[in-house]
Amino acid sequence: MGTREFSWEDDPRRIVNDGRAILERTGESLARSHHTAIETEEIGTAVISELGDQRETLLRTKQRLAETNEGLSRSRVIMRKMAWNVLYNKLILVLIILLELGILAAVVYLKFFKK
Repeated sequence: MGTREFSWEDDPRRIVNDGRAILERTGESLARSHHTAIETEEIGTAVISELGDQRETLLRTKQRLAETNEGLSRSRVIMRKMAWNVLYNKLILVLIILLELGILAAVVYLKFFKK
């Protein structure tokens, strides 16, 4: 509706009806705004709840990754020790074989070449 200037000569009923129509439209607009605000609040609450759940999931994942990293570090140390032990055992085995070869050579020399 267009805006009109107020005149005392206008019909008071029409003025009251126009005022009531404006008031009803304003009330409907406020009701729609209130409904929209409630929906927005519900969506916001759901989003905050979802983000909270995701945060908890990420924190648990971070903790598991830290534990896994710690386990891998311990495994690395153990593997390094095992590698050194294998190398040490091979070295001892080579020394034993060389010692046996030396003993065998000495026995052969004493048995066959020295009379």
